[in-house]
Amino acid sequence: MSRCTVKLLGLFVGGLLAGNSSAAELGTADFYVSPKGSDEWSGTVAEPDDRRADGPFASLSRARDAVRELKKQKTTDIVVLVRAGTYQLSNTVVFGLGDSGVGESTITYAAYPGETPVFSSGREIQGWEKVTSELPGLPESAKGKLLVAKTADRFLTLYDNDGMLPRARSERFVPKGSATELRFPEGRLKNWPNVKDVEILVRPTRLWTMNVLPLASVDEDTGIARTAIPATYGMNKIGCWVENVLEELDEPGEWALNTREGKIYLWPRNTDREGDSPVMAPQLIEFIRIEGTIDKKGPKDIPVRNLCFRGLTFQHGDRYTLTSDDAGLQHDWDMFDKDNALVRLRGAENCAIEQCHFLHSGSGAIRVDLHGQHNRITGNHIHHMGGGGVLLCGYGPGTKDVNKNNLVYNNDIHHVGEIYWQSPGIFLSQSGENRIANNLIHHTNYTGLIVSGIVHRFITKGDKRESERTVRWHELGDLPKNPEPDDVRPFLHTRNNLVEHNEIHHAMQILGDGNGIYVRGAGPGNVIRRNYIHHLVSEIHGQSAIRTDGGQEDTLIAENLIYKCKSQGVTLKLNNRFENNIVADVIVPRGIYLKIVEGPMKGASNKRNIFYSSLADCTFISEPGGGKGKVGEDRRGRVPARMKDIDSDDNIYFCKADSSLGEKTLEKLQRDGVDGRSLAVDPMFVDPENGDFSFKPDSPALKLGFVPIDLSEIGLRTDEE
Repeated sequence: MSRCTVKLLGLFVGGLLAGNSSAAELGTADFYVSPKGSDEWSGTVAEPDDRRADGPFASLSRARDAVRELKKQKTTDIVVLVRAGTYQLSNTVVFGLGDSGVGESTITYAAYPGETPVFSSGREIQGWEKVTSELPGLPESAKGKLLVAKTADRFLTLYDNDGMLPRARSERFVPKGSATELRFPEGRLKNWPNVKDVEILVRPTRLWTMNVLPLASVDEDTGIARTAIPATYGMNKIGCWVENVLEELDEPGEWALNTREGKIYLWPRNTDREGDSPVMAPQLIEFIRIEGTIDKKGPKDIPVRNLCFRGLTFQHGDRYTLTSDDAGLQHDWDMFDKDNALVRLRGAENCAIEQCHFLHSGSGAIRVDLHGQHNRITGNHIHHMGGGGVLLCGYGPGTKDVNKNNLVYNNDIHHVGEIYWQSPGIFLSQSGENRIANNLIHHTNYTGLIVSGIVHRFITKGDKRESERTVRWHELGDLPKNPEPDDVRPFLHTRNNLVEHNEIHHAMQILGDGNGIYVRGAGPGNVIRRNYIHHLVSEIHGQSAIRTDGGQEDTLIAENLIYKCKSQGVTLKLNNRFENNIVADVIVPRGIYLKIVEGPMKGASNKRNIFYSSLADCTFISEPGGGKGKVGEDRRGRVPARMKDIDSDDNIYFCKADSSLGEKTLEKLQRDGVDGRSLAVDPMFVDPENGDFSFKPDSPALKLGFVPIDLSEIGLRTDEE
């Protein structure tokens, strides 16, 4: 995407919303909503008026219906202001084609100036009593501490005033098994009377994903348990945990639900504080859905247009579960076209979610599914979510390319993936020509930002949940049985995205083999530039700050600052270009600054980059096999990568603790016929020990043509900026 395209996108979406902002900011509106209101009133008065028996509406759905009627008379912008208070939702509020703005007018649902309206699906559980009877298997530490209440509901998350309460969970154990069957250590699982309430949290054979799976059966005699839904990979090697059984309720805050008995057990937390914290059970996963007419098999959808939601708070949503007909995105990091976010745009154009607050919920915050164009997700605060932050998810591989030209800007996203650890802060799947800019993503349990399609070898006519079920075979024609990249490239739509000015830190808190920014199996033309990625923390080897993975080509990675990331700085494959970046102080284990792993590298570049280490334990360049031997294809037909095949020059390799390491790296590269103008000298940063990577005036990097990276443009922006 060109700079001109990005600028026009911002101007267009900004202009869309400008017409109704001033009225909302002044507190004037066509309709008002308040917890003190009534759906029998006119909704045109901001405060209840007892003398006239009139005032605001009580619900968002009633305001939506009133707007439908007003549109018959008014064709300009319409504003609904929502007063402070909590609005309990028991049903998803759906906005359809009849709720679009007329022509180019916008309909805005916004917080009343200076107020905080909160939408929650939490229903308070009442009737708590002290547990006085003996509960079989209850840990000694919990005896005398538990409360019990009756409930007819089934829910998978629970909340108090401090947020999500943890379910009772066992210690980790390592089974042996397949995707649906596990052989467990003796005594670890039981054939509980309510076994279908019990779930297994699985870290399967791979490092990069996990599942939460309901049990179907447990045979204590054979030591074999079966899950109702298959895991993504085999359930062995790394470990499993049992959740939602009384035998594991052994810490304050934990709870367990027994739907067979209709009872919930809780060890309250923070009991030393004055007053009781209400305990809320969620009723919904999806709070608001903007949904057009979707023709999944056909070529054309009809989107809802010109809706804006501003300044609203959403909390206390339940978590989703896997179902037998789910279609997974890459590695089942999320599901295709699934109602698992608090706000969902499914067939939407020119809509906006801005300055909203998403917190303390079991699934994701925002997703834009299938047809989604020119939508704006800006200025939101998303945190403490069981799933991900923002997902843009188009149709699977095929000719239908209608998820694009969206803006994800200036969002603060952190502590996501708290239940589904693999959930990233921002995820693009089959979605292109978007601008993802100035977001702050931190404290994720896996990758910070994912740009993904499908690797060509996985486009096969199978029924595997991961990726295969999303393929639009009726549009692909006669693909070869084993397609090559050129065969599938026209059907991969995660192309021409601009990912810039984002700050990502403290990703990879639990899982491994992940990254700050990850690009795999996407289309061409993606640009990753001017991002600041620092302090990735996984204890597992293999992560990178930025990584191009399987089948990824034609990506530009430029003007990024990578600082104090553990294991690897950048992983480069195929013809992707790495230019004008700073990679500083990659931390062991590994401590690799640039790792190349797969060729052919024709068209790849490594130019005007600075590799800087203050520590002697570093490897600036890593080739497969250490650059020795291994010259043939591997079992997947991949060609090993070699630096001699890359356009590599005008770089600096410098180790402050041992200057010979940079010199040896450069000597080896020059023997291979590259890096003829590169240097092994101090780049002369102003204060690298304190994160200041600007240059002193006589820096040799400037003489090599290095463009300084302006950190002041990166990360969240204030209104004044």
